[in-house]
Amino acid sequence: MKPFTEAQTVSHKLIRQIRSKPITKTDLKVASEFALDAIANILAGAKSDIGPNLMSWARAHGLFLATETRIGDAGRLAFVMGNLCNVLEMDDLHRGAVLHPGCVVVPAFFGLHSSCGNQAPFTGEKALEALLHGYEATIRVGRAVGGEHYKIWHNTATCGPFGSAMAAAHLLGLDENQTAAALGNAGTQAAGLWEFKKSGAMSKHIHAGRGAEAGTVAAELAAIGFSGAPEIFEGEQGFFRAMCPDGSIERILSGPEEPWQIHLASLKPWPTCRHTHAPITAALTIRDQITGKGLDAEAINRIEIRTYKTALSMCDNSKPTSIEEAKFSIQHSVACALALPNVDFASLEKKVREMVASLRARITISRSEVYDKAYPEAWGANIAVYLKNGECLQASTEHAKGDPELPLNRKELIDKVRMLLEHAGLENPVKLIEQVLALADDGSLPTIFDRNRG
Repeated sequence: MKPFTEAQTVSHKLIRQIRSKPITKTDLKVASEFALDAIANILAGAKSDIGPNLMSWARAHGLFLATETRIGDAGRLAFVMGNLCNVLEMDDLHRGAVLHPGCVVVPAFFGLHSSCGNQAPFTGEKALEALLHGYEATIRVGRAVGGEHYKIWHNTATCGPFGSAMAAAHLLGLDENQTAAALGNAGTQAAGLWEFKKSGAMSKHIHAGRGAEAGTVAAELAAIGFSGAPEIFEGEQGFFRAMCPDGSIERILSGPEEPWQIHLASLKPWPTCRHTHAPITAALTIRDQITGKGLDAEAINRIEIRTYKTALSMCDNSKPTSIEEAKFSIQHSVACALALPNVDFASLEKKVREMVASLRARITISRSEVYDKAYPEAWGANIAVYLKNGECLQASTEHAKGDPELPLNRKELIDKVRMLLEHAGLENPVKLIEQVLALADDGSLPTIFDRNRG
């Protein structure tokens, strides 16, 4: 057995791999778009149904209320922003890792920025570099944990702390050993169980917040010499041994020549669980066909949906009774896509749930081996709509709108962001949009929450 040396650990190898990866102007541009998406989700999340509760909790703990430029400690700020970013189910996603990187990584660097006030010691470009580092770490871990992990553990919560720690470590200027310590202490905090789904509890958003907070605090502690387990991934009592029965630890470091993982992440156009988005994408194709025939949803007799097993286990709910349940219902999402002009925030409300209940009841869902085999690299679906006149309309998609194969263009992204910022009640969304996108040209970071806006 080889003697233990820190330089041989997976953590150290991952750090070196990420920090040696070249960053181009295009990489920074894409990073600015994902930062914009996350910021818009954070601000809109503050005006969601549970946003006021989170903001009330934040104020009670002294956040966003400082009389000077500093508005709270970085970890607590990251916690609140991570919660808010995930509330509306419109934050980004990486399919292979099955997690939301933006809601853990972006709050980490904005938490650090906000905690320093206007004297933040890093530039916009450095923040985007940190974002790239954070996405890379959390996605590489996420794609390695295996399907059995996801059955119990929420990947955003368990793999997210590694991303927030990696991003914060870059901003704080940690060396390799300090960063490995941060990853070690981020990993020992990894947690987040799917049990909340049974009752529709709000725990999912805490998962994002804790993921952001855990890595941020771990990096801050590492900066003052607080040690963490160097073999957090591969150790006999480490992350993979404890939580990943079919994981492949080698995947963390595989494909070093691949583009930055952020290029393989997806932006969500609709405020529902990503597992509903391939069915929505296919349903919109059929809606266009129905409209082209001069018909509407009243012409539909029944609907059959075929998709992958995980989508069924997460989002097979024919009778959602709340906004949270509607977000996790393929039946409701497809019914809205077929019957309404848009799948948006309003489509989750009780009035709409009741309005499309009859159409929703005509939907059956089954598992497809074809889509099962392609998952998680591709999240596909097929929909067959049988009309009352006997005609059958079908549409299939291997990907959902917003995936790298079907990306949102810049205009579509800005339209989505404007919708979110208008929901947030922002008076001048154009200014914020321009400021965030200018980060790729080393613009200054905006203060997304201050005493007045918070």
